[in-house]
Amino acid sequence: MRFDFFRRQGPAGEPLPTERGERTEPVMETRAPAGETLEPRGASGFVTYALQLDAQKRVRGYRMAWREAGAHGAPDASAQFRELLSCVSKHLNSSKGWRLGRLVLFLDVTVDALFQSELQALPPENVVLCMGLDDLMDADTRSMLLFLREQGFGFMLCNAQALPQDPALLEVITHFDVGSGSRDLIASVRDGRRPEQPPVQMIATRMDSWEGFDACAARYVDVFVDGGHAPPPVEQGVDILQPESMLIVRLMQMIQRNEDVRSIESALKRDAALTYRLLRHINSPAIGAGVEITSLRHAVAMLGYSPLFRWLSLLLATSNKASSPFMMKKAIMRGRFVELMGHGMLPSSEADNLFVVGMFSLVDQLLGISMQEVLAKVQLAESVQQAILHRQGVYAPFLALVEACETGTDQAARLAEALFVSAEQVNAAHLSAMVWSHEVSAVDAGD
Repeated sequence: MRFDFFRRQGPAGEPLPTERGERTEPVMETRAPAGETLEPRGASGFVTYALQLDAQKRVRGYRMAWREAGAHGAPDASAQFRELLSCVSKHLNSSKGWRLGRLVLFLDVTVDALFQSELQALPPENVVLCMGLDDLMDADTRSMLLFLREQGFGFMLCNAQALPQDPALLEVITHFDVGSGSRDLIASVRDGRRPEQPPVQMIATRMDSWEGFDACAARYVDVFVDGGHAPPPVEQGVDILQPESMLIVRLMQMIQRNEDVRSIESALKRDAALTYRLLRHINSPAIGAGVEITSLRHAVAMLGYSPLFRWLSLLLATSNKASSPFMMKKAIMRGRFVELMGHGMLPSSEADNLFVVGMFSLVDQLLGISMQEVLAKVQLAESVQQAILHRQGVYAPFLALVEACETGTDQAARLAEALFVSAEQVNAAHLSAMVWSHEVSAVDAGD
């Protein structure tokens, strides 16, 4: 079987050299021509995903899927997979490379999907293909499995009760679906791996509770968590803000009162670490100010009070060290997603309010105190409070749409239609927010 049409290409569509140095001429083009995209026009589906979390609740990857809006009858799995690949390739894999760093993308695939050329538009080292045992053992696909594994694609065996005995297949499998994290199944997978072979990464794909997560974490098993899961409990005393959080709240109050920048700067200097974090965020590529900002006074001169309030709200959401890292990232992503959905529909002056609506809608879960107490300490605009507390007002429809996309419900299509936005626009905002949250989180982590 020949696979020349799957040879990966270098810049400008040039074929990459093989291991022996010769160049191969691809028969098929796997990337869209300049100025065009792989995403089909008129796409009617929405991207959904579950988060891959490690034992520390850090995000390690996303298991993505495509949810067709208003579909009737049996879905066309091949068509949906092409739509998903096109959307992901367009928004996550730019000319500068994979935009999610070391994060991994998990994709559920059929045998037919393995032969789709669009798969080659993704970086193999960041992609794991999820398949059932029957498909993996199909003799007609063995050559393709080995070929894709050679390229660097990973494979997760799903819905199986043990590792297969076939040595060649064991070379392909890099991940194993352990369901809800059965202790016996985990032990069976570990015992079934041969000593000379690399370990298999086990992932619990059906977590029942956060107690189940803790049990998996104790066994070094990662877990998939989707948007429908309740947030994990915050390990912190009720109604107590940490010192850094209290300082951020005070700074936000000073900005709301339009106090002199020198007074705000004086208060901020009491915490050198917080000053450093704030300036790192403001100087990150996510802002793109064009010049290095060296002080709070410089930041106010360049950005103004409103963007500064926005960044302080981000720091507030990430100030509780007892909060789960993935919840912090979710809040950042939601803030950016809500902001992007309102772009072009509301005045540009509303952008910071939209971001704050998204961020603050989760801040109670991050800080471990009630929303009423948060809002008593930070006096947000009435329109912002209406959206957060009652899902009413001008910002509420954007927040509702974002929440529907997070949980993958059928409401997303209806809410998008009510706002006169297309599925393509929603997906573009969703994945752009995902990239932005990754960049901002990397800044906070010092990467």
